[in-house]
Amino acid sequence: MAVARARMMLALRLALAALVLHLVLVLPSHPGALTPGALLLLPLELPLLLALLVAGRGARWLRGLIVAVLMLSVALRLADLAMVTAFARPFNPVGDLPLAAAALNLAQGSLGTPMTVLAVLAAVGALIVLAVLLWRATGGWGRLRPRSRLLPVALTAALALLVVAQTGAAMGRWRLPADPPGTAFATRHLTERLVLVDRTLQDLREFRAAAARDPFAGAPDLLQALDRDLLVIFIESYGRASLDGPLYADTTRATLQGAQTRLADLGLAMASGWLASPTQGGQSWLAHATFANGLWVNDQSRYAAVLASGRQTLFHHAGRSGFPTAAVMPQITLDWPESAVMGFDTILAAQDLGYRGAPFNWVTMPDQYTLSAMDRLLLDPSRDRPAVVQVALVSSHAPWVPVPDPLPWEEVGDGSLFTPMALAGDPPEVVWRDHDRVREQYRKAVAYSLRTVLDYAARHAGDAPLMIVLGDHQAAGFVAQDSRPDVPVHVIGPPDLVARLAAQGLTQGLIPAADAPVRPMDQMRDLILSSLTDPAP
Repeated sequence: MAVARARMMLALRLALAALVLHLVLVLPSHPGALTPGALLLLPLELPLLLALLVAGRGARWLRGLIVAVLMLSVALRLADLAMVTAFARPFNPVGDLPLAAAALNLAQGSLGTPMTVLAVLAAVGALIVLAVLLWRATGGWGRLRPRSRLLPVALTAALALLVVAQTGAAMGRWRLPADPPGTAFATRHLTERLVLVDRTLQDLREFRAAAARDPFAGAPDLLQALDRDLLVIFIESYGRASLDGPLYADTTRATLQGAQTRLADLGLAMASGWLASPTQGGQSWLAHATFANGLWVNDQSRYAAVLASGRQTLFHHAGRSGFPTAAVMPQITLDWPESAVMGFDTILAAQDLGYRGAPFNWVTMPDQYTLSAMDRLLLDPSRDRPAVVQVALVSSHAPWVPVPDPLPWEEVGDGSLFTPMALAGDPPEVVWRDHDRVREQYRKAVAYSLRTVLDYAARHAGDAPLMIVLGDHQAAGFVAQDSRPDVPVHVIGPPDLVARLAAQGLTQGLIPAADAPVRPMDQMRDLILSSLTDPAP
């Protein structure tokens, strides 16, 4: 009886120990995977890990190694959960660690010092408790004794095979059966992070070398020709398909042609061309970073690397030459610690713009309101110096439902008049059942954004800023139906300033020539700095 009870207790302890290891191994790295179904997954590592503990007879060095690796895996996956929740991207150990101090400062400002300290202590305490549980769990299985002498060899070989397989899958050398999104197990997740770190370090070395070679580094008198505001305006999802695609070209070209005539009558010059974007279908921030840094930032690891590299953006150089710099980002609704290294003096995120209307589903506010608020909050005519500003408009962002109607500019006010428009029409879940309706909404949204920006240019023709208007990337594949990475770029403003940039191979007017060369977007930083600094052509 006592023996049976002892065996039962041992089995229970072993089951609990295995459960602890199981929970650690299946911890998701994406909030969308935090479901009860994740508990039913069987990680390949678990049976091998348990058997390895048995074969190793619970050696303290082996237990310590296993606990350390599992704790590192947990920390990385928790970091992924936090970063995906806050910034819609996974954690990059190289690029994001330098932002930890900024994140703590933001938490301190939001929660106060006592709550921030308490939260940090609670997190550290939870990790310590987990480490103790893992130590005890590995010890329980380590006390079992195998009867076969071949078991250690077989298990070690099997574990080695697992690690090799997971590493190869993470490096793209071969494929394993697909994991559910956000549920890569410990070895797979760790090897993916190792590959990411290696790639980021390579990019970081390249970017730091590029930062050291920056021909504009230290130059105090850049942009001397700029006697007015420079506005870099990104139109979301505005790609070449809008001008060339049969579903969109008629509307877009008619919009551009009509505006071209109107702006020319007002004395403004225009030139246009094509840029190759580093991204397609999404991740607008990669295009923003490529444009501002003058480096090709086509994935998240390179984005993290450029943030950590010390590279001076267009806005750093403008600020050093005495121009106030700003970012107008209506889609930023959470803390944005990365902005601390982007060269902006002022950031107007969604809450700073004061919009009082209803959101247009995922789109926080109409483009017309964004530009109106920018004028009111940032571009005061009484300023001593013109500003260099990045604006990321969002009305042409998916789901493109509903599309606003323009208001008279003097009636935009706090945006509350847009509320009836935001609540009109079918919701996205209805529209997106029909791809033809989605494409139609996209056509309307791009047309709205273009009309708004071009109308803004006409409205300011009497004291015109220099405007560089461009797309960030093509729309999603089924919408754009065009695999090219090209986006239009338009330069609008006084003839003398437009001529400086047009001399770099742009087409006169708002419709770029179909056979015009496609310039990589990372060349724009240096083109702007050189064209607006050197003597006039």
